[in-house]
Amino acid sequence: MQQIAGIDEVGRGCLVGAVIAAAVILDPKKPIQGLTDSKKITPKRRIILSQTIKRDALAWAIGRAEPSEIDRINILQASLLAMQRAFEALTIQVDWVKVDGNQYPLIDCRGEIIIKGDLTEPVISAASIIAKVHRDDEMKVLNGLYPQYEFLKHKGYATVLHRQRLQQFGITPLHRKSFAPVRRCIEST
Repeated sequence: MQQIAGIDEVGRGCLVGAVIAAAVILDPKKPIQGLTDSKKITPKRRIILSQTIKRDALAWAIGRAEPSEIDRINILQASLLAMQRAFEALTIQVDWVKVDGNQYPLIDCRGEIIIKGDLTEPVISAASIIAKVHRDDEMKVLNGLYPQYEFLKHKGYATVLHRQRLQQFGITPLHRKSFAPVRRCIEST
């Protein structure tokens, strides 16, 4: 049986925190209903699906690139690095990889890139879902450490509220200094 892994990342457009990628190998004997792009699923449903994927998949793994890495190598390269790390953390030999997007990470396996693959490929959808739930959980932790930024409301994205909090409180050690709104905040202080 050919082992196919799906890879996707989340948090590329955020101003704070790591970019998170996931790699998943689904079990064809245990199909999971309702897999689609994580952004099209309610938070409650995402959590349930994430638990189901982790329980029923043949293998899954998380990879990440930290804000300091994002600042050093840029967000595209950091996203590809997070994908590479997720792939390398899989515990099963992979025969083919399906990657969401238009760039293939530096991994030692043949595969394909699929634009909007998280909508059309269940294995990529599964990766999208567990990556999103993982990153949202990290935002809950960040919200506990820095409640004044209200990370639960915007998940680190560049919303009006987040930009207002940056102006009001400055940056945290986990903000991405190479991103324009954060850089502007640094320059204005």
